[in-house]
Amino acid sequence: MLTPEGNQPWFLLGGPVGCLLVHGFTGAPNEMHGLGNYLNRRGYTVLGIRLFAHGTSPSDMVRARWKDWAASCEDGYWILKGATRKTVVMGLSMGALLSLELASRVPVSGVVALSTPMQLPRDWRLRIAPWLSVFIPRVRKGPPDWEDPNVAKDHIAYPAYPVRAMAEMEALLRHTRHRLPMLKAPVLIVQSRLDRLVPPESAEELFETLHANRKELLWIERSGHVVTEDAEHRRVWRACAEWVHSVCRDDLA
Repeated sequence: MLTPEGNQPWFLLGGPVGCLLVHGFTGAPNEMHGLGNYLNRRGYTVLGIRLFAHGTSPSDMVRARWKDWAASCEDGYWILKGATRKTVVMGLSMGALLSLELASRVPVSGVVALSTPMQLPRDWRLRIAPWLSVFIPRVRKGPPDWEDPNVAKDHIAYPAYPVRAMAEMEALLRHTRHRLPMLKAPVLIVQSRLDRLVPPESAEELFETLHANRKELLWIERSGHVVTEDAEHRRVWRACAEWVHSVCRDDLA
């Protein structure tokens, strides 16, 4: 499948502080584009990446491994670092896991973790997903998790979950949990209480697990899982911009 414009990665040149934006599992760069434009208007340089095997065809996900997604993030980090002095990485859902994992390995000034899963639903089939995917390659997604249906119509994502890739998502989650104690950069956690994909307890668990030198938890009250686009997206955008300013203010003077 050819990638339409909304699925493409994008780069917005601004000032010396860079923001790396990472979309979620089966999603595409457009779910971070509104946030990216908002940050760029406030003077930041912004790179919205496209994760490996996303934004093309669901069949491409069969060959995806979590290390491929991590490599997509690290490639983006070094591209952005070449144009800026400081970097803040922001991710949504699986993109939040990847952002945290990246920040445990490379120097960043801060992290924003949006709708971060700390565990997948308990399902014995995840243990055999690589073999199960031969017979059941995809499972259809559940009811849409949107509070603002007007925003949902422009959202780009695969219509189903690739089973093989779900096993990689589980492996990424386990790996990231192991890496969290090594993360020292400031972290802002953003979580909606109405999220039907990631329970609010995940945000609380992440907050307690982090050993970061600074951490904050922001609750959103009237949005679904994709907080960057849903009903309170402007509140989320403002919080992200304020976080970048607070952790990079020396470069903004």
